[in-house]
Amino acid sequence: MILFDEIIFGPIMSRRLGISLGINLLPENGKFCNFNCIYCECGLSFNTSANTLRLPSADQVKIALSEKLKAMSDAEQKLDSITFAGNGEPSIHPEFTTIINDTIEARNKFYPEALVSVLSNATMLDKEDILQALLKTDRSILKLDSAIENTFQKINRPRQGLTIKHIIDNLKKFKGNFYLQTMFLKGFVEEEMIDNTTEKEITAWLEILQIVRPKNVQIYSIHRTPPYASLEIIPMAKLQKIAEKVKNIGIEVQAV
Repeated sequence: MILFDEIIFGPIMSRRLGISLGINLLPENGKFCNFNCIYCECGLSFNTSANTLRLPSADQVKIALSEKLKAMSDAEQKLDSITFAGNGEPSIHPEFTTIINDTIEARNKFYPEALVSVLSNATMLDKEDILQALLKTDRSILKLDSAIENTFQKINRPRQGLTIKHIIDNLKKFKGNFYLQTMFLKGFVEEEMIDNTTEKEITAWLEILQIVRPKNVQIYSIHRTPPYASLEIIPMAKLQKIAEKVKNIGIEVQAV
């Protein structure tokens, strides 16, 4: 299990984003998310109440980010991406829109060529302010691990009431101005086989890709120890075959 114990972490070398400086808007002492994905590197969440977890304020994030960017700039360090990730879903933060605006301002001051990226599960996009904040960023990287309701519920374990239709409707709002990420995996979880690489799964997933038309699709498999050790890494050869199907419908794709 990996939990980020600082507001600003890194920079690290990311397979997808290059030299990436992370921003964690969630608690430093636990995971806070409206998903409970079976593969999450932060582990499983058993308490999603904000009452017991303290979130950093927008001012704290602004100060910490500016100090780090200034130090990196003074040291002439390279930076490709300022990335919202961390211990859960960043757009849950009540000051998310303010923080996005502050981050863009700091980026423009210290690293104007760096991209602002957000890793999100796309659940909060029915809130207009969240949608508009994400549209201001350079890369909204949104999750879609399955287009089939039953599999979505088993893999992502969303909070009660969230459905795959909700996610897809939210993705449509971007009109293609987003990146889509999909984690492919298979294995037994609590004595039930879960596999989002079957022909049925891929066909349904491709149908949704053709509807929402992201500018880029990023597909990958498990790279860090998941909560369930029974989950299998999907070989790169199989990921490449899936990637070919995406290319065939005219969408850019990366298998990483």
